[in-house]
Amino acid sequence: MNIIDAAHKTVKDSPGGAEALATRLITTNDKGEEKPMSGAVLRNKVNPNNTTHHVTLKEASEIMDLTGDHRILVALAAEHGYGLHRLEAPENAGCLTSTILATSASKGQFAKVLNSCLKDGLITDNEFAQLQSAASDVQAAMIMLMSLLREAKGQRGVL
Repeated sequence: MNIIDAAHKTVKDSPGGAEALATRLITTNDKGEEKPMSGAVLRNKVNPNNTTHHVTLKEASEIMDLTGDHRILVALAAEHGYGLHRLEAPENAGCLTSTILATSASKGQFAKVLNSCLKDGLITDNEFAQLQSAASDVQAAMIMLMSLLREAKGQRGVL
């Protein structure tokens, strides 16, 4: 699905459609006054056949935030050859030491899967899928760790 269709379907499938969603999209006019977007404007912005009005990146982000529907983001990533993996924070994500250990454990799990796959000298489609899943887990763990390290940067005694 392309990003235009994804935006259209996201708005259309939102409870109440464009009319209800538009009331939650606040815009600022030239005078600095805030007002909700009209349903007609939102419908025009996500209409795949409309070539004059378009959703901005900020509006797309807000639509995804309000609806919890991330098809626009998934479609954008896919159009550029990327796949997305939603990162769920582990229960103990606030603890840097636990996150470091969880990251090491995910790398160990990847090595275990890789070792198993290489034993017979052939990586099958199923084994590759297992490797891909384990690699995604390592990437997610590293991103979570880097997020916590970014928060801890410049602080003493964070461990």
